[in-house]
This record gives sequence, C-alpha cells and structure tokens, in this order.
Amino acid sequence: MILKRISILNYKNLEQVELNFSAKLNCFFGQNGMGKTNLLDAVYFLSFCKSSGNPIDSQNIRHEQDFFVIQGFYEAEDGTPEEIYCGMKRRSKKQFKHNKKEYSRFSDHIGFLPLVMVSPDDSDLISGGSDERRRFMDVVISQYDKEYLDALIRYNKALVQRNTLLKSEFAVEEELFLVWEEMMAQAGDIVFRKREAFISEFIPIFQSFYSFISQDKEQVGLSYESHAKDTSLLEVLKQSRERDKIMGFSLRGIHKDELNMLLGEFPIKKEGSQGQNKTYLVALKLAQFDFLKRTGRTIPLLLLDDIFDKLDASRVEQIVKLVGGDNFGQIFITDTNREHLDRILYKVGSDYKMFCVEQGVIREMEVEP
Repeated sequence: MILKRISILNYKNLEQVELNFSAKLNCFFGQNGMGKTNLLDAVYFLSFCKSSGNPIDSQNIRHEQDFFVIQGFYEAEDGTPEEIYCGMKRRSKKQFKHNKKEYSRFSDHIGFLPLVMVSPDDSDLISGGSDERRRFMDVVISQYDKEYLDALIRYNKALVQRNTLLKSEFAVEEELFLVWEEMMAQAGDIVFRKREAFISEFIPIFQSFYSFISQDKEQVGLSYESHAKDTSLLEVLKQSRERDKIMGFSLRGIHKDELNMLLGEFPIKKEGSQGQNKTYLVALKLAQFDFLKRTGRTIPLLLLDDIFDKLDASRVEQIVKLVGGDNFGQIFITDTNREHLDRILYKVGSDYKMFCVEQGVIREMEVEP
C-alpha cells in the first residue's frame, strides 16, 4: 500500500498541509519542534485510529481550533485507490471512514494499512514497565491476526469487570467471579498461544538485524514470561482471587506478561550503553517490519523519526545500507541533520522527495537531477 497524498487540517501544530509523496522515500528535515514528528504521527493515525504519542484525541487538535481532519489517499498494489478519513471535533466522537463509509468499530480498521514507526519514544520499551513491552507484541500481532485482537479486547473487558468485583464492599457470589474468570481464561489462552508463537518466530529475525547493524559486536535475545505458561489460566485466577480481593485488582493473568530484553545473558536495561540500546530498538522495529511483510497481504509503511541520534558512524552506515536497499516499501524519514538524509538519498537513487519543515509549514524542496 502506498500513501500517494495526505491532507491535514489543525492537527497538532500543522494548520494546513497538502502533500504528494514519493512511492519510495520521503525525507523531512528541520529543527526540533517544527512539526516533523507531527507529520509522521498523522500518517500513523491513519493506520491505527489514534496518535502514537497522545491517546487523548481532543488534545491533538491545534490550539484554539475546534476540530482536526486527516485524509490519506492510498494506492493498493493492484492500483486500486483507497481513501481514509479521520475527523475529530471537540466534545464529539471521532469519525473514521474508509472510502467514505464509516467504521462501526475502530478495531475493524487495524491491519488494513500495516505500519511500523521507529521513534525516540521507543526507549520506553527498554526503560519502561512491562505494559510497554506487551503493547509492542499487541501492535505487531494485531496487524495480521484479527482473532488475536478480538481475544485481547474480550480479555480486557472481562478484566475490568473482575476488578470491579474485587473492589466491591459487599460480598460477591463465586458464580459471578467465575463468569468473568472463565471469559478471561478462554480469551487469555488465545492471546498467550499467539504471543508465544510470535516471539518464537520473531527472535531469529530480530537477532539477524541486530547482528547486521552492530557488525556482530554483541549478542542479543528475547524471552517471554507468562502466568499461562505452565498451568491453566483459570486455575491461576481462582487461586489468586482471595489475595486479589485484598489488593483490589487482578495480580495474575496475561495482562502481567513480560518480554525480557537481553544483551548477552543480562537485561539490556541494566547493561546496555546508549548506542546499544538504540541499536536494539532499531533492530526490534526493523524485525517487526520484516515480520509483518512476511505475514501480511501488503508491504507496511515504514516511519523513521530521528533514528540516527546516539549511534556511532559505523552503525549509522549499516542502517543506511538496510534502508537504502530493496527490502522496504514506502519510507518516511525525519532528521535534523541534512547530511544523514543526503547519504540515504545517495544509496536509494532517483525515487525520493525532500521536504523542509519550519513552524508547522511543510514545503517540498527542489531535487537536483
């Protein structure tokens, strides 16, 4: 799927943007805070029905405005045009449309426009809590597996209901707990099995990317932990119920799963340098792209936001080789350093566009033949 054109009104600091894109590489340069990331975030919004950074939609409306609109005009691999519309008014529900037909559930759109974004916020994958790493798994698997996304939604709804019962000041019958625990167990088992299968297949892809970027300087790994691994999830929930009542929330379940990120045999959170952490994150996301490309019906979009910061010259060069190759589809990349972008353009050849971003205004630059 190729994003041919985007139209933006009042999204973050972007007042009015109309851009036509290259089918291969689109580069955006400018100082920090000018709007480069906001442009990528608008592209992300069209794939995931939400911002990558701020889940409160109304806060993404430009200051002193009452609405935002993002429209993307795509072309499928067979040439079929596809239009995605998102509109949000203050104090109103968000609208999301595909070819002018409104979605009844946003989850029905997930996976239609597969996308991978690499950004500075990815550092939370290493430094943040386990919820960040679960979200990483969820974002990947949900884009190619509808059964997974449906099971995850069902599990989370049942979890909310069970937690409500746990907080109750009045006695709650066991049968009522069992209703929600059985739903959690049934949906949670699906989520667990699909996460486990994904990680098993994902690890060697991730390791190969890390080895290429680091030129085999370090070994990395991933390991998946879950309460559902060695026993019935329903039994886990039953056994934990009395303790959960004391705490007022569910202490065990697949909502507590962990993805351990390893440098050698140790957590990269404790052992990794800034350059190693950045290499790890870039390799994770490029592996995510490769995995979605293998499992999906269309090549994902790749968004690279300021990815060269904290990397030495040799690792930058290895990433440039990867991105400049033929394995990727349409790419959007931002940087404050024009030289980084020029080196990538040299690798890619002719099919690219360059844009300058300044104070929320984006203009296409003349490209020398």
